[in-house]
Amino acid sequence: MLWLISIFILVVLIGFILVGISTYVGWQLTHPKRKVLDDSPEHYGLEQQDVKFASLTGDVELDGWVLKPPVGARADNPTTVIMSHGYAGTRLEKGLPALALAEAIVGAGYPVLMFDFRNSGRSEGNLTTVGYLEKQDVRGAIAWVQKHISDKICLLGFSMGGTTSLLAAAEEASVRGVITDSAFSQLSPYLQDNLPVWSKLPRFPFTPLILAILPKLIGINPRHVDALAAVDQIYPRPILFIHSQSDDAIPWSNSEAMWLRHPDAFEIWLTEQGNHVGSYQKQPEAYTERVLAFLSKL
Repeated sequence: MLWLISIFILVVLIGFILVGISTYVGWQLTHPKRKVLDDSPEHYGLEQQDVKFASLTGDVELDGWVLKPPVGARADNPTTVIMSHGYAGTRLEKGLPALALAEAIVGAGYPVLMFDFRNSGRSEGNLTTVGYLEKQDVRGAIAWVQKHISDKICLLGFSMGGTTSLLAAAEEASVRGVITDSAFSQLSPYLQDNLPVWSKLPRFPFTPLILAILPKLIGINPRHVDALAAVDQIYPRPILFIHSQSDDAIPWSNSEAMWLRHPDAFEIWLTEQGNHVGSYQKQPEAYTERVLAFLSKL
């Protein structure tokens, strides 16, 4: 009888340890350490305006830059590009880097707004929700641009920022088009398949434990982060999906699934080299041409 009690105690103890590890890792994933801004538009010869605006949730103030085209390149009512960075990053999106792409976009005559999501860079907040609340951050950026620059807007997002841009565009009819690079289509299925990439833990038993704990821990449901449904609301407005077939963090099939919903209005560019959000580094000229060609049609 004593051995049964010992086994029971051991099982309970192991259970507590597993739940404790899962809770800790889930908390760390939703409270990533902030990265500093260690680059600036000045290094790219860009004219910069520091801006602050509220997320549509009203609880956090977001920090960003507006980059303006040279006087000779400015149009009367140009499309403004709002850039959105990836998970646990900053407006710099160092993997590209985003400022290099912004330089080309601004040089072609389009204003660019780059900003930090909540709990990132210089923005307020202490929680990252991988799209759930960040959608309202993008909508806050849209509202600011509509008031201060132009009512012609294109969203350009990388990884989580790409998915979040799709979610925001689905609720903002004023958005003319969306460009995504390495976006995931649905958060819940994505995490079920790929959480070990981010948690650094074995799939079993930690993935189901973390996914069961997270909604209670931070008060959000990952199933509500559904860009596959959002693209139906965006259609027939255009979307350009960019994804590397070598992406080991978010499989390119995510972008393909969204493109296939409406291939008559959507475009997809699958590159063969580059890891996650790595297409620009491998083919900067081709990447820039694709982006500018898309913007020219809006």
